[in-house]
Amino acid sequence: MKSIVIGAGLGGIAAALRLKAKNHDVTIIEKQNDLGGRARIFKKNGFTFDGGPTVITAPYLINELFELFNKNPKDYINITPLNIWYRFIFEDGMKFDYSGNEELMKKQIEKINKEDVRGYENLVKFTKKIFDKGFTDLADVPFNKAFFMMKQLPALLSLKSYKSVYSLVSSYVKNEKLRRILSMHPLLVGGNPFTTTSIYGLILYLEKKWGIHYSMGGTGQIIKSLEKLMIEEKIEIIKGREVINIISKKNKIQGIKLDNQKEIAANNIICNADPPAVYEKLLLENIYSPLFKWKKKRMEYSMGLFVYYFGTKKIYSEVKHHTIKFGKKYEEHLNDIFNNKKLNNDISYYLHRPSATDKSLAPEGHDCFYVLVPVPNNQSGIDWSIEGDKIKNLVIEKMEKNLLPNLRENIVTDFYLTPDYFEKELNTKNGSGFSIQPKFSQSAYFRFHNKSEICEGLYFVGAGTHPGAGVPGVLSSAKVLDKII
Repeated sequence: MKSIVIGAGLGGIAAALRLKAKNHDVTIIEKQNDLGGRARIFKKNGFTFDGGPTVITAPYLINELFELFNKNPKDYINITPLNIWYRFIFEDGMKFDYSGNEELMKKQIEKINKEDVRGYENLVKFTKKIFDKGFTDLADVPFNKAFFMMKQLPALLSLKSYKSVYSLVSSYVKNEKLRRILSMHPLLVGGNPFTTTSIYGLILYLEKKWGIHYSMGGTGQIIKSLEKLMIEEKIEIIKGREVINIISKKNKIQGIKLDNQKEIAANNIICNADPPAVYEKLLLENIYSPLFKWKKKRMEYSMGLFVYYFGTKKIYSEVKHHTIKFGKKYEEHLNDIFNNKKLNNDISYYLHRPSATDKSLAPEGHDCFYVLVPVPNNQSGIDWSIEGDKIKNLVIEKMEKNLLPNLRENIVTDFYLTPDYFEKELNTKNGSGFSIQPKFSQSAYFRFHNKSEICEGLYFVGAGTHPGAGVPGVLSSAKVLDKII
């Protein structure tokens, strides 16, 4: 059985390994000259920067890929738990250290609003129920049939899936700062907390169940180790070549054509590429049904990302591994990003300082960072060649004020990525950071299916298909293949 995987992000790599474990002849093809997709790494002036995902949850999903071949994950990777998961900082200077230490969590909540301690406890209990159904039962099963989705609806409705994450959190917790802290999780997978279905509240419990981890050497070390495993298991890896056409005959997969005109025949093609890009650029349009065309057209896409990478000659030892800084406004800012598609100077951002845990990523006596700012996707029409430097300077100004004094004079290397990078280099529709938004109307059966609705032998893994974005999501999407191929 010949299987080709298009795209070597975490989902594609996991799919390749799972198919190899089923004795398929597997080839994985990556457009870039390195593997990883959103999780690739950048090296500059002695600094190593993780391109994308830095919050590692449910590490067992990574370990499973080594265990498929009776390999010990510890021989390849060193994933270590963090004590403080996120430090939240508000405009008035208030700090909140979010962790798995429930005693510390409740003490901090009590200082803000005593009445919300009980509400927090009840929220955690409810998110466990969502987790048990949404993750344990459904994250790795295919949603290719409408009947299966219908069977799940009573349970999903009983879990208040019609509510947004913010609405669910607000029904338990009254303080606005705590509501922000406890409802921010959809932003980690490309969703607006005010519109994302409360099913994604399961992330809150998922973090509590397994903790938040860091891979020593960066997330890129996971990619390197999985590449080594693929080589050991005789998976063919083609880098620096782009698939320009998926060849099909009578709606059945025949193979692919590369940008050097080489054709490779296959029984199965698994796309880790963004589903809308695959359907719009790689397949013949005339095989689409009117219903599928409508489904594709109605999809709403996640926000874009502005990611600024920088190294400093000063060590900012007070800054934690993960910091989330809220602007003054929350709902209004998110509304500008997702709905109005316009930039707003009152930004919130996520700051990653891996050198807080791992000194190997920066030269001695230096610090390593990236800051991620949610911005509108490219449906906005924003000219990033003009706005990119403006956002960079705004972010530096904000960080100097709140977190990193005298930052500008201490930066020794830097660069940034905009939604244009995601659209042009990673082939995501509209330059979205996480493919389609995780709304209820775009979840499970309503996402792009793992098994293509229109072409036999075509499958999808990654952020745009079930169960969705985030490291656990894309790794689980590869597990779905175990049930359908």
